[in-house]
Amino acid sequence: MNGVLKVLLDIFRQPAVIVALISLIGLSVQRKPLTDIMKGTIRTFVGFLVLAAGAGVVSGALTPFGDMFQEAFHVQGVVPNNEAIVGTVLVQYGSVAALIFFLGMVINILLSATTRFKYVYLSGHVAFYMATMITVIFVAAGFPTWGVLLWGSIAQGLIVTLSPAIVQPFMKDVTGTDDVALGHTGGAGIALGGLVARLTRSKKHPSKSTEDIHFPSGLGFLRDTTVIVALSMGIIYVIVALFAGPTYIESKLSSGENFLVFSVIQAATFSAGVFIILAGVRVVLGEIIPAFKGISEHLVKDAKPALDVPVTFTFAPNAVMIGFLSSFVGGIVGMTIMAVAGTTIIIPGIVAHFMTGGATGVIGNGAGGRRGAILGSFVNGLAITFLPLLLLPVLGSVGHANATYSDADFGVAGVFLGYLNRAGGQIAIIAGLVISVILVYAVSFLLGHRKTASAQATK
Repeated sequence: MNGVLKVLLDIFRQPAVIVALISLIGLSVQRKPLTDIMKGTIRTFVGFLVLAAGAGVVSGALTPFGDMFQEAFHVQGVVPNNEAIVGTVLVQYGSVAALIFFLGMVINILLSATTRFKYVYLSGHVAFYMATMITVIFVAAGFPTWGVLLWGSIAQGLIVTLSPAIVQPFMKDVTGTDDVALGHTGGAGIALGGLVARLTRSKKHPSKSTEDIHFPSGLGFLRDTTVIVALSMGIIYVIVALFAGPTYIESKLSSGENFLVFSVIQAATFSAGVFIILAGVRVVLGEIIPAFKGISEHLVKDAKPALDVPVTFTFAPNAVMIGFLSSFVGGIVGMTIMAVAGTTIIIPGIVAHFMTGGATGVIGNGAGGRRGAILGSFVNGLAITFLPLLLLPVLGSVGHANATYSDADFGVAGVFLGYLNRAGGQIAIIAGLVISVILVYAVSFLLGHRKTASAQATK
């Protein structure tokens, strides 16, 4: 049993495998020729691996930057890093978390098939991270193993169904269609950023798009995304490196390589990672959306694939960098407030600020132009700084580690479930989940009724 579970976990933790299977199923139910099925499945699989490789390059380049930042400004505290805390949780609760992950996927499909929230969550890696957090909270609440599995799976299914739904109104502003959704554990912060962008936009003085930034003719090369990312990150890396000092960098990070050369290379590597991500996204979107029509027509009517945050990056590359920097500034402001208030300090997680901040920049730009990209991403930065602080007390013994979950959905879901437990124990958690399911179907019914009434009014 454990061997089969491990194989299934290895398969479904890989988003490339999930989207390839979706492509295979979608093209098959459309009765496409075998050659088209093979081509579409393989291109989707390889395209997502290209995307993942780019994300790995970006993360690898950002890791030493985070170390330099902490050394430069002598900051100590809790670092929001999903991979670090998930590794700790899996040692104790790996099997239970894996089962919650699988059953949560089943509930996601059931909810997609029976409600108007037609979002199939395909970002398997972050969904698995969510399952580990849910496991920790339900174990800390004292549920028996069967209770952890039952109620934890329902919570998982609800979260991965609703997270894309709250971002979708802003995704339509960005993409101009309703064909693709965002599936990532940063959904709540990204949606909050989009809302801020809408609230702060002005009809009299609309803010221009980040993609309309005009450079003097002599600086025309800056219109190239790869160039502008490499230059801007190069400046940031070098500034932080100067504060960190050559001794630390050359002895701890660069294996003796000159600290400035190392910093410039890391900045260029970061830009290369972004370039790879954009290439992978183009391939995946080109294959998965047509294939997904088969899913929506035969399995879950009108279903939309919810994909990882890099799916937004191609729509406004300038906004990605603006969003990252604005979110990071929000994280620094939040960290400063915590230091002054004397609370536990949450150190800005560089990868989280790039991924969710970049996506928020794109969403904010679509909702409110440059102003929306800056303000929306700044608010996202504050959210993913303060939510981990609120999450720490409800994680039981895991909350005493030096790392915690980073993205906004972890904070929102964890605070909701954890503080229900503090208020009324297991009964309060069960009641909260039952009410949540009822509300999902009630809202779905109202949305359907409104759509029907609107259709009749236009006749």
